[in-house]
Amino acid sequence: MQYAAGVRQTVTALVAAVATTLLVTGCTPSGEDGAQPGGPSRSAQPQPPTPGATAGGSGGAGKATPAAPASPVTSGGGAKPCTVKEVEVTEARQSAVRPPGTGTGAAVITVTNTSKGTCTLQGFPTAAGAGNGAPDKNVPLAATHSGSAATVTLAPGAHAWTKLTFVNVQGEADGYCTSGATPATYPTLVVGVPGAGAHQIALDDGVFALCDGKATVTAYSAAKPS
Repeated sequence: MQYAAGVRQTVTALVAAVATTLLVTGCTPSGEDGAQPGGPSRSAQPQPPTPGATAGGSGGAGKATPAAPASPVTSGGGAKPCTVKEVEVTEARQSAVRPPGTGTGAAVITVTNTSKGTCTLQGFPTAAGAGNGAPDKNVPLAATHSGSAATVTLAPGAHAWTKLTFVNVQGEADGYCTSGATPATYPTLVVGVPGAGAHQIALDDGVFALCDGKATVTAYSAAKPS
């Protein structure tokens, strides 16, 4: 029939027109394979920023922020404690301020840094009557501490001092002790310096004469006691 043939011709023409349109635009029905009409292509979409980058100045490119350098590790440090090879007990003198009596009363001990470096002292001395060259015969004195100890920094050649105050001998000649004990005399004392050994010293004038085997001692100090 002519009507059926006309319909077939019309359908064929429509299919041809649709195929031609698809070939021209290159689009699939969903539009996923090609650019959308009037819109930017995928390559023109903004890209995410590079990790670790910051925006540059106005109109400039972004610049990477450098990592902050690690802080250097430093150790605290002052002068080290004095050793027995670095100090010397250079003298012991009878103190101008001492208990009344005829014995030694009190003595000021001087410690000198004889090394080429700075070192420190802190603490109280020990004291013993020397055993005439036999350390096992030394007679330790019972020490009572007076005041508090502080660190003393000694440059080469510098001094520190301590004061030993004894129970003084009374009377003339051999004298006597008010406690009834017999006075003791020592040609030398062995004085201890904390961390820096024991040092045998003599009094600048005479011998050490004292009672009751004890002494009151001050800490080593940069101030010379009277």
